[in-house]
Amino acid sequence: MSTQRSSGQTLETSAPRTGRRPLPIANYVVELLGTFFLTLTVGCTVLTRNPLAPVAIGAVLMVMIFAGGHISGAHFNPAVTLAVTMRGGQPSSRLPSYWACQLLGGAIGAFTAAMVTGQHPTAKAAANLPAALVAEFVFTLALCWVVLNVATSKDHPDNSFYGLAIGFTVLVGAVAVGDISGGVFNPAVGLGAGIMDLLTWEALPLWALIQLVAGAAAALLFRVTSPQDH
Repeated sequence: MSTQRSSGQTLETSAPRTGRRPLPIANYVVELLGTFFLTLTVGCTVLTRNPLAPVAIGAVLMVMIFAGGHISGAHFNPAVTLAVTMRGGQPSSRLPSYWACQLLGGAIGAFTAAMVTGQHPTAKAAANLPAALVAEFVFTLALCWVVLNVATSKDHPDNSFYGLAIGFTVLVGAVAVGDISGGVFNPAVGLGAGIMDLLTWEALPLWALIQLVAGAAAALLFRVTSPQDH
């Protein structure tokens, strides 16, 4: 993942560099595409009740990160973008545009998944709302903290495992709490889940809020546990 400090200094990156820098618009195109493929995979596997859904979701996130990390940082998640921004990994001016592209990618991915599967389920409220919110907070925090450590830390310059670590974090979270909260961990995927009727619209603001709070908490945790990176 390629990130920049808000002061303009470039952080060490975990993706290989090329001699020519990508166009500025490339960042936003990659964020839209990566979130699209992530949400499309979530929709197609969950709507068809594929038992390997967590594996497919973790895998597509991993390959999209490896594909786009050197261009946009490969966040594909508003909570991750918030964490990276608060950590000082990119200018705060990028945050609104990244969020817009991620949400648009999630929406397009959801509509595409609903179209190709032909499935139209009826969304159900979480059986235990407090437990669902705790589950979303804990694993969104874990995801964002892992991203900050493996993709933005000076202690892991030019590593080759960052996509694998991030993808496996989502896989583990989906298996662990998927039946409790839906295993969303991502406001853009949450929007897609609402469009696909996998999550009630009443739940969406709560899920998004708790995920963004978790992203902010991950940035603060990173500052505490990795003071040498500031």
